[in-house]
Amino acid sequence: MTQQPSEITFKSIGRPDIGYISVAEYQDLIPFEIKRVYWTYFTPNHIIRGNHAHKSLKQIIVAVSGIIEFELEDKKGNITSYTLDSPEKGIFVPEGYWRTIKFSHNAVLLCLASESYKEDDYIRDYDEFKRIK
Repeated sequence: MTQQPSEITFKSIGRPDIGYISVAEYQDLIPFEIKRVYWTYFTPNHIIRGNHAHKSLKQIIVAVSGIIEFELEDKKGNITSYTLDSPEKGIFVPEGYWRTIKFSHNAVLLCLASESYKEDDYIRDYDEFKRIK
């Protein structure tokens, strides 16, 4: 059974005069073993990224800089929106959700992924996504 997307709040340690650190640890806030980490940056704010789903990949997404707007759609057509506007906020994105992503100027997206890259895990055609049960 597919899990549900959810917001995550990472603990923030520090203070304004020295800065902050947030930590993501497996089995604390991360519900899977991390097998890949990547980040996207310099995405023009008029570009919509994503436009795909995954068959088995699970992700934790964090905006380490800027603002990132996520729309997640399940196979029934239910859409949930998330705004990541702080490096201590994240979202858990389970498998089986179509996503669209919009970036503010200079936003940096950090992804913690449950699997190594596999092209055949991607569903890149929206109509195919809607047909999969």
